[in-house]
Amino acid sequence: MTGPTEAVEADRALKAKHRTMWALGDYPAVATTVIPELGPRLVSACGVQRGDRVLDVAAGSGNAAVPAALTGADVVASDLTPALLDAGRVLAEERGAVLAWREADAEALPFEDGEFDVVMSCVGVMFAPHHQAAADEMVRVCRDGGTVGVLNWTPQGFIGRMFAVMKPYAPPPPPGAQPPPLWGDEEHLAALLGDRVTDLDARRETVHVDRFAEPAEFVNFFKAAYGPTIAVYRNIAGDPDRVTALDRDLTALARDAMTARGAMEWEYLLLTAHRRVD
Repeated sequence: MTGPTEAVEADRALKAKHRTMWALGDYPAVATTVIPELGPRLVSACGVQRGDRVLDVAAGSGNAAVPAALTGADVVASDLTPALLDAGRVLAEERGAVLAWREADAEALPFEDGEFDVVMSCVGVMFAPHHQAAADEMVRVCRDGGTVGVLNWTPQGFIGRMFAVMKPYAPPPPPGAQPPPLWGDEEHLAALLGDRVTDLDARRETVHVDRFAEPAEFVNFFKAAYGPTIAVYRNIAGDPDRVTALDRDLTALARDAMTARGAMEWEYLLLTAHRRVD
């Protein structure tokens, strides 16, 4: 039986692993050159405006936090990975955005109950391993009547399918960890939020991706820039046959998703709700 001390140590080790994974490669390049529209889309859906107190959970390099700050909102970008926050500070300065950056675990946010008018996350909180804990924290720090908004890759969409392709090549997940694309399932999210929210609005949309001219270009870019993909390749680095097989599988996935001109449509779930007023 695992005792409290062992559980704490296991969680600390898991978070350290996640912190390291997201520091691999160049996630800011993914956010700014592949999916730059997603952050502003979430900000718009959440109705962020001047003077709002906004928290971006698992903000990465600020793909949603920076656009929110540019509206005149008072924004805090929080993330587990300091390297991403450092990159975000540079990007924010380049765009003239002023906001705060805070290292924080999405499952144990260092903020007061009801501190924010808007609590949001753009393809970020979905990677927290314990979904209910992360959802509980997002609701907790949102004020009564405030907005909770998330934008997540769906299991059926391109990125969800990519994670399914990579799963056989990845190490087994630790006990209790849940698959990230579940955050893109309406029923799963509704269950996580429960009756603590009202006016829940969930819609599936797609982002148009034309960054890659051919499937091999997509594979090579994600192998170099995207932390989860890099981590999977490192797991099988000692087995050239499995590396070749994963190259083949990811190339086939991209080929299936691409139009003749190389464009792809990546599906995501956009959900907004209001914290119930007690």
